[in-house]
Amino acid sequence: MLKISNLTKQFEVADGKTVAVRGLDLVLEKGRFFVLLGPSGCGKSTLLRCVAGLEGFESGEISLDGRLVSSPGRNIFVDPEDREVAMVFQSYAIWPHMTVFENVAFPLVEAKKARFTSAQVASKVKDILALVQLSGFESYSAATMSGGQQQRIALARALVREPKLLLMDEPLSNLDAKLREEMRDEIRELTRTLGVTTLHVTHDQTEAMALADSMAIMSEGQLLQIGDPESLYRRPVSQMVAEFLGRTNWISGTVAGKGVVQTSMGAISLPLPDHFATGANVSLGIRPEWIELKIAANGPPPSLTGRVEARTFLGDVVIYRVSVGPAELLVKRSSADVYPLGPIDVVISPDRWGVFPSGSAVGIQ
Repeated sequence: MLKISNLTKQFEVADGKTVAVRGLDLVLEKGRFFVLLGPSGCGKSTLLRCVAGLEGFESGEISLDGRLVSSPGRNIFVDPEDREVAMVFQSYAIWPHMTVFENVAFPLVEAKKARFTSAQVASKVKDILALVQLSGFESYSAATMSGGQQQRIALARALVREPKLLLMDEPLSNLDAKLREEMRDEIRELTRTLGVTTLHVTHDQTEAMALADSMAIMSEGQLLQIGDPESLYRRPVSQMVAEFLGRTNWISGTVAGKGVVQTSMGAISLPLPDHFATGANVSLGIRPEWIELKIAANGPPPSLTGRVEARTFLGDVVIYRVSVGPAELLVKRSSADVYPLGPIDVVISPDRWGVFPSGSAVGIQ
């Protein structure tokens, strides 16, 4: 549905130019929900606007459903309204002087190519409002609706013309935590029901993993890694990717031989790729939830001796701060299991460790 080839986008700044997107390639299959995840300023919203036709760019090409819509090199630019895409903005962009019906009907009423009768407009608006759970609110002023309802209006307005590609620019960031979770589930179910191809950008890793069929981590205008959420979480290609997808414990070490890394916690045995030679400095990463704690001293190997220094109760989980020699680990365990302050065995499966060159920041596309 979407193919982006070698796209580069620059902006003029006071002291010259800054590159927002750097030679980026991306292919999005029909019917998939794809999420771009990255920090503010990484270029993800700029890329979305380029796809929508709201921003030009210096080089590269964008194709939608096999049709070339942007190519500076070939002097091709299809206007946004002719791209068969729809966009949901972070600010919702609801017209406060219009009713709910008028907001949602606007794309149909103003359509230049497809002309709809009043009956067709009413039918389409009725159907899409039912899908976003706003039936009966047609005559309400959009300005009086809650944040969650305004988000539904924006989503209905984007979907009412049945776009080939739905673009979503951090649409949940203005909602409170509970409503954000509810809307996240609704968006996922709605896009699945309609089968609409979706490109969604966010800086929230929980939101990204909950929504995405596939996702990419973006930083400084480049894609660091692409894959399904579970693969990226379990097998990040760099420390930066690992950090952005969730909290990670990092331990510095030196390769002491085949399958052994010497650290401040002692020698750790783990599978090592062949390119890590003896003497190489590495960083070992381990997720807090991948660490087990055992009160008895006869836990399964490999076992490290540590001490629980502090614990933070968070309802369903407890975060433990555990010292192992001079190192300190954060450990996340179910609140159903309680470990007191004091001596503890720390158990980590060898294949749970991530191994990276020391100081590795970026991965590969």
